[in-house]
Amino acid sequence: MAKISKFFVLVVFLSACLPTWAAGSVDNWRSEVDRLMEQGEFAQATKLMKRLPKKVRNAEAVTIDSLNQIMERIRKDFTLSPEAGVKAIREKMPDASDAQIANWKAEKAIEWMNIDGQEWWFRKAVRNLWLLGKEFAATNAQENDEESKNLRKYVVEALRSTPDANGVRNWHHANITFTLDVKADAIPAGETLRVWMPIPYQNLRQRNIKLESSNRPVVWSSDSKHHTIYMEAVAEKGKPTHFEYTFSYDVGERHFAQQDLLALAQPYKHTPEYEQFTATEYPHIIVSDEMRALAKEIVGNTDVHPVIAANRIFRWISHKFPWAGAREYSTIKNIPAYVIANGHGDCGQVALLYITLCRAIGIPARWESGYMLHPDAVNYHDWAETYFEGVGWVPTDPSFGRSTVQNPHIADYYATGIDIYRMASNEAVGDKLSPEKKYIRSETVDFQPGEVEWKNGNLYYDMWDSNFHLNSITPINK
Repeated sequence: MAKISKFFVLVVFLSACLPTWAAGSVDNWRSEVDRLMEQGEFAQATKLMKRLPKKVRNAEAVTIDSLNQIMERIRKDFTLSPEAGVKAIREKMPDASDAQIANWKAEKAIEWMNIDGQEWWFRKAVRNLWLLGKEFAATNAQENDEESKNLRKYVVEALRSTPDANGVRNWHHANITFTLDVKADAIPAGETLRVWMPIPYQNLRQRNIKLESSNRPVVWSSDSKHHTIYMEAVAEKGKPTHFEYTFSYDVGERHFAQQDLLALAQPYKHTPEYEQFTATEYPHIIVSDEMRALAKEIVGNTDVHPVIAANRIFRWISHKFPWAGAREYSTIKNIPAYVIANGHGDCGQVALLYITLCRAIGIPARWESGYMLHPDAVNYHDWAETYFEGVGWVPTDPSFGRSTVQNPHIADYYATGIDIYRMASNEAVGDKLSPEKKYIRSETVDFQPGEVEWKNGNLYYDMWDSNFHLNSITPINK
């Protein structure tokens, strides 16, 4: 698993457990900044960093830049005033009362925070309300039923084909074009843009990866769990900078029926790999006493078969945490704790919770992510893999479980399987990019839209656009 640098843990974890910064001292300035950020006192945090001695500012320039970027990202995420939010709610639901809106806030169906003494709502709060409010549960359940019917089509299609020796079947050939465009004058003319973009990697379900074409020389990543294509270009005045490449690969479906896994799985051997994937991995996969207690509560008897235990965690998450549009991951101190506290999570957030809970009871689990390629639904997507001794790593998609656990035909399919409509490019979270990136990433956990920087800093999403286009995905005839 990728090693997380001390700098990365400092910036993203933002620990509030260090001693309070003392007046006239710079030794503990970072813990004081963390405390102020936790309380929403961003202006005070920025002022403190500006007042640091020049020697400290120079030595900690990248860290200071990262902390300021995190505060700026939170500000960009929380841009909806309460007045505008209430107006938007009442445009769709005119009879929504003040008491009802206050209750939605208390139940965290509306996400908000106080920044520098002023209340701000999450920019997706109103859209998320219709997904999270208890009053809308029946409507959302109907939509999940429709989605599960569509997903069942892909499952039935796959199960009609014969698996290979690794249990992979229904092989398809995918062709994809990825583009990234940096806005004109995002950096001074003559300066160099550094750009990282996703590419699939070889595993049991992906093979024959080929770069078909590119508009610039490329460098493939090495020794990173984020698999990328790297390019550079010199910016020209008044012109956007375009990066483009096309690649292809073969992708297959892999699924194990629960009864087969129960027959095949053996007691775990405590190998180095087992120890690695049942351990804490800061800042988001933290195997704490609280997580152990919660996992035990979900699973019941800790001596239960690992296949059954993992399935209970999968179903618990699928039932308990509805999907909602997410904040930027880099602004959240610990994502699984955030999911539990707020009662919802997007695909990556529930995947991290699943991984943490599995590890908490000794079941190895790890991250995988990239894109979902389903017809008319191409998008970023994150899932997990669960390890069963004697079988190996098995795909697990807790987010798709939310649409399928009520469908008896495919209730457990995504607990121990995954369809063909995937492109996996990440094997872990928060790894260093290759070549290494100097400044904080726009996405510090996952990697899908790409990353851009120049010599003076990271370029955030508002300075560039990327596009993932599925040109074709066709069956491979044997």
